[in-house]
Amino acid sequence: MMRAVLAFATLAALSACGDKPQTAGGTKQDAAAYSGTVGSYAAPGWKAGDKTSWEQQLKTRTQSGQNDYLKVN
Repeated sequence: MMRAVLAFATLAALSACGDKPQTAGGTKQDAAAYSGTVGSYAAPGWKAGDKTSWEQQLKTRTQSGQNDYLKVN
């Protein structure tokens, strides 16, 4: 009985060694954030690939929609 429990514990401990690495499906995230996207996900007025325009959009979005001090009535 003790051998069976020991064998089971050994197999359970070694089973974790067989895990395959989990990747993001080959998606590469090496492009700059401001290189952006095209289509309906882009904010109006933002030019893809323009770093200055990207920073201005972030600043505007932060001040208008994510600033809790401006939301207090």
